[in-house]
Amino acid sequence: MITARAMNVILSLLVWQLLCMAGKSHPNLARAATLGEWKLLQENIGVSAMHMQLLNNDRVIIFDRTDFGPSNLSLPDGVCRYNPDDLVLKVDCTAHSLEYNVNDNSFRPLMVQTDPFCSSGSVLADGRLVQTGGFNDGEKKYRVFRPCTDCDWQEFDGLNAPRWYATNHILPDGRIIVIGGRRSFNYEFYPTSKTLIDFPFLTQTNDPGEENNLYPFVHLNVDGNLFIFANNQSILLDYNKNSIVRTYPQIPGGDPRNYPSSGSSVLLPLSPSGTEAEVLICGGAPRGSYPQAKKGVFVTALRTCGRIKITDASPQWVMENMPTPRVMNDMTLLPDGNVLIVNGASSGTSGYEQATNPVLSPVIYFPDKPVGSRFQVQNPSKTPRMYHSSSVLLRDGRVLIGGSNPNDGYVFTGVDFPTDLSLEAFSPAYLHTEFDTIRPTIVFPTAQTSLNYGEILRVQYTISGTHSPCDVNVTMVSPSFATHSYSMNQRLLYLGGGNSLKVGTSTYTTEVRTPKSSILAPSGYYILYVVHQGIPSVGTWVHISSKQSAEW
Repeated sequence: MITARAMNVILSLLVWQLLCMAGKSHPNLARAATLGEWKLLQENIGVSAMHMQLLNNDRVIIFDRTDFGPSNLSLPDGVCRYNPDDLVLKVDCTAHSLEYNVNDNSFRPLMVQTDPFCSSGSVLADGRLVQTGGFNDGEKKYRVFRPCTDCDWQEFDGLNAPRWYATNHILPDGRIIVIGGRRSFNYEFYPTSKTLIDFPFLTQTNDPGEENNLYPFVHLNVDGNLFIFANNQSILLDYNKNSIVRTYPQIPGGDPRNYPSSGSSVLLPLSPSGTEAEVLICGGAPRGSYPQAKKGVFVTALRTCGRIKITDASPQWVMENMPTPRVMNDMTLLPDGNVLIVNGASSGTSGYEQATNPVLSPVIYFPDKPVGSRFQVQNPSKTPRMYHSSSVLLRDGRVLIGGSNPNDGYVFTGVDFPTDLSLEAFSPAYLHTEFDTIRPTIVFPTAQTSLNYGEILRVQYTISGTHSPCDVNVTMVSPSFATHSYSMNQRLLYLGGGNSLKVGTSTYTTEVRTPKSSILAPSGYYILYVVHQGIPSVGTWVHISSKQSAEW
């Protein structure tokens, strides 16, 4: 029987929840002035941004390929690359990789010895970037980059199979799994061993003459298994036992979503409970588009997105329509939990000169809105971002966008879409100055704070304007390795909020709980944000630790 005291507590909680619901009033982000802003950061960095990864020192590692001639960025101090196996230049004094400094908008050249063309990567728990594979003499190499002032790439032999168009994912124990690649229907792990594991799913999803299963979409599920989507099929893989735990329904329509019919995919934000997971896949090209594009016939891209709750007992796809068809689109998780869909074309496929009709306007997808009202078209860029474009989230909430080279070499004239060497930033509506008074500034945790799993974290922040204590969320974002319309290892976790207390002049604190295990958040560096009324703070770097991953 419920006592009077218990009833009073329940009623108090209900009143608090009602007040919170009534008090939530996100600012109007739908006006033209706040549909995002574009800014050119660098007109020419000398290297096309085919691959990008943000590191925990606010530097972005960018690289292209090596075997097609010189770039537009010289190596320093007369240094040259000597490689007798290069397909074009045996002696090359130009850089094909660089480090971009976000904080002062500068860049410096880096040296890659063999070809990392169309490769994959992940960041280890200690912050080092591990890049795997490539083309030609680089297909079985792996390269390591350590964040420091003057570090450069280190290159090693050791992969067991060619990894060209493969996908990586960091695992709960700190290892990296490397899956697939052209004619590599298997997977292996880093640190490397002699073990190569056959993976028939990739053979089964390979379309003769088209493939359509390269760069498979891989997401770490909340049960520790891997959701893997290739072509139009998806499974849940227990990678330790090499067994398929479950097979999901084919995505409706049956059209391919992976390279070269390139759509994109994200794991939608995970809740504090960590018991449910949803995957979103958007864009792609109808089956048969690739051979048609090779003939100069550009088929209209797919307009559909499929969304599936992969933890359901009987999961089913829910289909939605984007405002426009899109292929070669990137999808980037934003600090507020929404998804930016950017770059790409409305006709054709991935490949050299195999697409047309660039889509210049990004779209923001709102996962929590009702079906039919989840897409919002943003202000357009002036720069086509076609094949070999990429995008990554920055700590300040902007999205860094670069690349676009649908040509076999650096070609600047005489083609529909010249090689692009610029970098620009897209600032979503939440960065508009009119929201500065409700934008939080994080006081604690300070930069590079170490966190443990499952602990209470007291997040302190300031707000100069009116504070809505019920409308506060703390999020934690894993920076991703972006290439070929897919961002590997991308992950956003809601840690909680909504219980903020005032502790000083314009200063507040909210208690949240860190993820309970490395299954939900593999050990490593994350960006932590405070989101108030839908407006995120500048993020702060935090590190969450796992004993198992320390040795890697």
